[in-house]
Amino acid sequence: MDLDPLIFESNMRYSTIAWAASIKKGITPDVNYGPRSTSTADNIFNFFSALGDVAFAYAGHNVVLEIQATMPSTPECPSKKPMWKGVILAYIGVAFCYFPTAIIGYYMFGNTVDDNILITLERPAWLIAAANLFVVIHVIGGYQATLTMFIGICIPFFGALLGFLGGFAFAPTTYFLPCIIWLKLKKPERFGFSWTVNMICIFIGVLLMTLSPIGAMRNIIVQAKDYKFFS
Repeated sequence: MDLDPLIFESNMRYSTIAWAASIKKGITPDVNYGPRSTSTADNIFNFFSALGDVAFAYAGHNVVLEIQATMPSTPECPSKKPMWKGVILAYIGVAFCYFPTAIIGYYMFGNTVDDNILITLERPAWLIAAANLFVVIHVIGGYQATLTMFIGICIPFFGALLGFLGGFAFAPTTYFLPCIIWLKLKKPERFGFSWTVNMICIFIGVLLMTLSPIGAMRNIIVQAKDYKFFS
């Protein structure tokens, strides 16, 4: 059984439930779109942690190169062509899942929105249960994902943990190590267009790897006194 279409559909349904239920609930009275904290330090570290969340959300899967290696490839039709189309379609799908949820959720709830928007929604209970069921469908295909789901349920600072992992683990493998390898193999003209673009990606990736874990870990430590497991 091919789980990929089922997983994609579950993602779309979960996201649709999240933003549609947010619209149904309406804009929170006295909604505030400003920073959550009045402290400059808090806002800076929150920004660093948020960068890690973005890196985690849009990171490429580590198995992508292995997938391409198994695809038929000839000089006339190299595997990179269908692979590139697949990557573009995948990120379009990700955008359809994330952008409406993020934009509408923030518009409706402002800075009071939780890491998990379903917690902010609270009701109706049956709809939230349905959305969580789609999450189960999404992760049931692999034991690593199932373990991730269990950790997310147990640990109340899962949002900050995602920021830490996004910067520390996914920024290198997605944002700058591939660029370093490409520069090493292709040896483009120094200060040329390709060289410059890859160097910019490397610079941004290193910043993500450095700053995001700092912000996320700081948030975990500062808020640890209020954490309750399984909350």
